[in-house]
Amino acid sequence: MEEQQTHSDQFSSREPHPNSIPENLPSARIILILGILSIVFCWWHLISFVGIALGVVTLILARKETILYETNPGRFTLISYNNVKTGRICAIIGLVISVIVFIFVLMVIIGLLATLPFWGMIK
Repeated sequence: MEEQQTHSDQFSSREPHPNSIPENLPSARIILILGILSIVFCWWHLISFVGIALGVVTLILARKETILYETNPGRFTLISYNNVKTGRICAIIGLVISVIVFIFVLMVIIGLLATLPFWGMIK
């Protein structure tokens, strides 16, 4: 009985089976693509909210994939985990820039609306 328990402890959930080939994390490519797209969409003034949405979705997906990798690191490739980390970094950069651009555009619109009564007085 003790021998069987030792054998099962030898292959815990943190270690892959000796004959198994590591696979990619399921959403690693999607996370990388969405992270890059969040940077692409952050620069356009009127649709910077798309960069915000993509950044948030990417961060949520990256968190789930990171937890999946950390619970069983031997099952997944390190390359796919690095793609998740890179996508997460791109999402953070895109999210920060998108929020800054969105706030700037919002301030410009509020400033223009505040000066409308002034423009009506000039004839």
